[in-house]
Amino acid sequence: MFIGDSTQGIPGCNRVTKKHIFSLTIAVAKHGSTAIIARCSLYLCIMESYDVIVIGSGPGGYVAAIRSAQLGNKTALVEKYSSLGGTCLNVGCIPSKALLDSSEHYHQALHQFSEHGIHATDWKLDFKQMISRKAGVVEQTVAGIDFLMKKNGIDVHTGIGSFVDAHTIAITPNKGKATSISGKHIIIATGSKPASLPFINVDKKRVITSTEALSLKDLPKHMVVIGGGVIGLELGSVYARLGTEVHVVEYQDTIIPTMDRTMGKELMRSMKKLGVKFHLQHGVKEVKASAKGVVVKADNKKGQEVEWKTDYCLVSVGRRPFTAGLNVEAAGLSLDERGRIPVDQQMRTAVPHIFAIGDVVRGAMLAHKAEEEGVVAAEVIAGQHPHIDYNLIPNVVYTWPEVAGVGQTEEQLKASEVPYKSGSFPFKASGRARASMDTDGSVKVLAHADTDEILGIHICGPRAADMIAEAVVAMEFRATAEDISRMSHAHPTFTEAIKEAALAATDNRALHI
Repeated sequence: MFIGDSTQGIPGCNRVTKKHIFSLTIAVAKHGSTAIIARCSLYLCIMESYDVIVIGSGPGGYVAAIRSAQLGNKTALVEKYSSLGGTCLNVGCIPSKALLDSSEHYHQALHQFSEHGIHATDWKLDFKQMISRKAGVVEQTVAGIDFLMKKNGIDVHTGIGSFVDAHTIAITPNKGKATSISGKHIIIATGSKPASLPFINVDKKRVITSTEALSLKDLPKHMVVIGGGVIGLELGSVYARLGTEVHVVEYQDTIIPTMDRTMGKELMRSMKKLGVKFHLQHGVKEVKASAKGVVVKADNKKGQEVEWKTDYCLVSVGRRPFTAGLNVEAAGLSLDERGRIPVDQQMRTAVPHIFAIGDVVRGAMLAHKAEEEGVVAAEVIAGQHPHIDYNLIPNVVYTWPEVAGVGQTEEQLKASEVPYKSGSFPFKASGRARASMDTDGSVKVLAHADTDEILGIHICGPRAADMIAEAVVAMEFRATAEDISRMSHAHPTFTEAIKEAALAATDNRALHI
């Protein structure tokens, strides 16, 4: 009873070991009851201490934890939810790709198999099974992260991590008492949440985010997607392939506006074949939900009002950094005007032993960008000197055809007045693409007009997400368009299109167009 009373309400003061009890017994024998009070205060309030504490278990967080452990640092990972992996593994990258693949198989069965000589009279869609398979993929992937934590000796603490001070993290679980741990170094990797517009009430029933769109119970007949960025187009294409009438409403005059405009045009042309209807330069002004559906109103570029009545409205206008409950002020940190944590090139915050990575800092919100930053933070803590070239972080849209790009877009080169030359090659001229009936899209190579160094490569086409790695490697070693044009590419492959585009960029020497 004495021990319980002495520690009541103190986070982290509940770790009593046999060693502590034995020490207390010796103290009583030597010094009497006064020593008990002193040693209770000392031992029962001892917190678990780590070299590195990582808050958040998304791709950036768990990779940072693994690399820290590999470098010999005692590491803890704090995660709010019961499953590891963050948004990416649970309600983002992995489940969306599972549905993208399933929906593409179904679409091919309906529209392409007969041309391959494969005939069936009764193709059926089991939407619930499709969602169930997606859930299984997520479960297996998350289990893999659990294994990696155990393999690397990383302690996982479940609960909301919050700064008590610059070295102490209080962990508040859904059930049970709060505890605290301390760390010499702390890495913040709390990620992001879906953003919305001020006048939209996301009820998660009819007006939904990507999270809810991944787990609908029934296939909708009609869906309006607000936002023509990566998330909206990926999920819009999933449902369009399955038979949903999809309308994409975008405020700007192009889709995927952060990528090369040519690729946006190529993708829109291809998605229209799925039946997706695009409404560019439309400003949404009202979204009203009822039990049975949603009414969406917008003004077009002429100022005329347009209205859609739909089953679901998917709000995909971007994501915002997530720091709720983190209590960064207690650590001496502050957020910028966009809710991000400012960091330097080593991912170090204004408090030298605290680092931040991923969606909660500046830059593109990409899982692989967060992973690279997690490695940088872990290695800097260990005394190493890593670096990231953000120009060489590829961006990918997992529609079909896929879109991928790295380096500068043509619009960026024009804006910065960099002299450049361009070469393109369409997949309709690729033998491999014709063989697989994947002829939509093209490859664009941008090279410096004077030095021929590659400044950017952009692809809309089959397996663009995999093909872009060749571009990243080439640019990492500062290759020229001539270099790529002289490299042997296996025939027939999709990547021959990169070589042909490089040939086109060097004195218009493409061979197959």
